[in-house]
Amino acid sequence: MNVPLVLTEFLDRAVKLYGNKKAVYCDERVFTYENLAGRVNQLSNGLRDLGVEKGDRVAYLAPNTVEMLEGFYGIFQLGSVMVPLNSRLTPQDYLFILNHSESKLLFVDQDLYHLIAPIKDKLATVEQIIVHYKDHETPETDYEQWLAGFNASSFDREELDENDVSSLLYTSGTTGNPKGVMLTHRNNYLHALCTMHHLRVRDCDVYLHVLPMFHVNGWGAPFYYTANGATHICLKKVTPESIFKAMEEHKVSVLHMAPTVLNALLQYYEKNKPKLEQDVRVVIAGSAPPPAFVTRVEKELGWEFIQVYGMTETTPLSLVSTIRSELQHLSPEEKSRIKAKAGYPMIGCDVRVVNEYGEEVTRNGKEIGEVITRSHGVMKGYWKNPEETMETIRNGWLHTGDMGTVDEYGHIDIVDRMKDIIISGGENISSIEVEGALYEHPDILEAAVIAVPHEKWGETPHAFVVLRENRQVSEQEIIAFSREKLAHFKAVTGVTFVNELPKTASGKIQKVHLRNDYWETKGKVGRFVN
Repeated sequence: MNVPLVLTEFLDRAVKLYGNKKAVYCDERVFTYENLAGRVNQLSNGLRDLGVEKGDRVAYLAPNTVEMLEGFYGIFQLGSVMVPLNSRLTPQDYLFILNHSESKLLFVDQDLYHLIAPIKDKLATVEQIIVHYKDHETPETDYEQWLAGFNASSFDREELDENDVSSLLYTSGTTGNPKGVMLTHRNNYLHALCTMHHLRVRDCDVYLHVLPMFHVNGWGAPFYYTANGATHICLKKVTPESIFKAMEEHKVSVLHMAPTVLNALLQYYEKNKPKLEQDVRVVIAGSAPPPAFVTRVEKELGWEFIQVYGMTETTPLSLVSTIRSELQHLSPEEKSRIKAKAGYPMIGCDVRVVNEYGEEVTRNGKEIGEVITRSHGVMKGYWKNPEETMETIRNGWLHTGDMGTVDEYGHIDIVDRMKDIIISGGENISSIEVEGALYEHPDILEAAVIAVPHEKWGETPHAFVVLRENRQVSEQEIIAFSREKLAHFKAVTGVTFVNELPKTASGKIQKVHLRNDYWETKGKVGRFVN
């Protein structure tokens, strides 16, 4: 008889093989895998007592805590569906998602309860709100007190099928209402097996939760690090100081984050020079960094840099940038260029870059096409949205909306989102390439590039720039610098200096807000030059 590929198996394995091992550190509390399993059973029994059944949606609004981690397995044991919520949305966003998902229960951290309070009376299906770390003023159920009332030793699980939906994850919704991505147990299980191989996950690993568990490169952690009996370090508030402190105290060996967070760690390291004795792997998802950035991470921090690529709709990871054995002869500079790319397909993922006729682009690193994929990770579909599902998955291929090239070694390089490509005088310009050039300027801390109208060329690149502390540089100097680094048609034609760039909860720069800001101040931003 075949064993179904269901996620509860991962915690079961950890308990059998690593039951007495210290599995989770959360603030001052420490839990073994047996402790964690006991809390999971209490949660499952509590959920059943509240009437939660197989297929019901249960939502979580929480930072990286043991309560968030145990929520996955506690929900799965009932065959219910986890709905993790982005912690940086607005109350109106939560109102839409909770009602659209028809969530039955909501677990929320006390620090985030103020985002729910304004809309709680408008929640159509949420029957109860339970609060982690509840204070005396909050008029809801206290999680720890509630949990303590239920049996920790056992739970009579629902029968699960690997094609049952396990999680419902909502996309950012920058161009409309968020879409709920349905991922199955099979999606997440096979993704975990694939990812743990490519990231070389082992039982001796100590994983620091930097990316939120709701995030595209963060929610796999409860599965593949648990399956291997690794140790989880839950970090509720993420700052460069808290990250380095946790890494030193717990001998952290691996962590996932966005490029902007890693950039902040580099700035902190420059000033404070914290010392770490252990080997560290840092897994980066998001816009491809410039090769010089990769070199800095590996030389200054001494960490192994691993770039990955994926999206919510593919569970998420599909590509990885580690150097394959037949390319070890390349120079350090060439290796850094390769590591900065999205990478080559992971096991079980067929990823291609195709032109408008559906033909694969030439492997020359120049011809641009759309990235499409079919794999074990492709979502079941969008919840209650068959039209968008059919638009995104066509003839068995998921169309990502990302534009890329393929080099001679088969590495895919994401050059832009389809909507972020700048078309100037008929030439395609990658905003990511322009940003990479700007990051080489010694006075620039962060940069983001968008398209703006131009009378002669149709549109040209415009940069939003954050300068390093106590640095001064003019718009004309940055324009001249970009013209030195790039073909002139790719150089920026205007610069806006800002104190910070708008970012998602995971640190990804939100260009949609920069576009909106530009249009609100049209005619006042920067200066156009030919």
